[in-house]
Amino acid sequence: MVDAKMLDKMSSAPGFIAALDQSGGSTPKALRLYGVSESDYSGDEEMFRLVHAMRARIMSAPAFSGEKVIAAILFERTMDGEVDGQAVPSYLWEKRGVVPFLKIDKGLEAEENGVQVMKPMPDLDALLIRARQKGIFGTKMRSVIAHADKAGIAAVVKQQFEVARQIIGHGLIPIVEPEVSIDSPTKQQAEAILRDEILKELDKLPAGENVMIKLTIPTVADLYAPLIAHKSVIRVVALSGGYSTEDACEKLSHNHGMIASFSRALAENLRVTMSDAEFDASLTKTIAQIYAASVDKSDARESALV
Repeated sequence: MVDAKMLDKMSSAPGFIAALDQSGGSTPKALRLYGVSESDYSGDEEMFRLVHAMRARIMSAPAFSGEKVIAAILFERTMDGEVDGQAVPSYLWEKRGVVPFLKIDKGLEAEENGVQVMKPMPDLDALLIRARQKGIFGTKMRSVIAHADKAGIAAVVKQQFEVARQIIGHGLIPIVEPEVSIDSPTKQQAEAILRDEILKELDKLPAGENVMIKLTIPTVADLYAPLIAHKSVIRVVALSGGYSTEDACEKLSHNHGMIASFSRALAENLRVTMSDAEFDASLTKTIAQIYAASVDKSDARESALV
């Protein structure tokens, strides 16, 4: 069974999702932006220790609470780690009021038909069982769309929903994330195809089965209003996709009912050399900015089609 209190928060609370799920391939870049160069560590274990320290600093900052940050997406190693001596998922929910999600995909296949589908996840059932035991509420998995290829986009969406049904079977809420590259020369056309393919899959879901959807902020404002209004959708959230915090928030503000799920944009102005006071002040400002772009629209499901 899905946790009722967490479900209520994800369905109705104002705020946004913090994506703290950089994995092996994207971790060096995240650390570089934080001011930690690759010459500052040796090997993956030290790299992951440093990025966990960064994430722990974010999660334990005063502004990082359920008042504005309603959920956080975790990398598997983060789920297995601790903050202040407490397991991360329980720390987030019990101490911060933040709903924990887990990134589950294992990366992307090579591009074909203008898209990259997810690599196989043969150990997914075991991971989902472990995630539930640790108090995880839901999961996130990412594919990438580079071009407006209908067959490619249909394949991405089909795979996402096949895995989503597996996740739902474990009593977890899946975040379906077919990301359209912000550099795509056919971004607007790809987004229109994507919306229609997602609607087809949503209409196939049995009553009572629910998903969340994470998407690139669309070129045409409110393009995803039909998804937001769909009975099987808990929330539609936006990834920052490489936009700056300023640009991502500005673009998001034009999309009613869509809330942020930002990664790089959340940590953009944080540096390892900051004092705790400087770090907390910077994070507080960014959280307020992202919250403002998300709030007042988070309860707009009914008005999304008006």
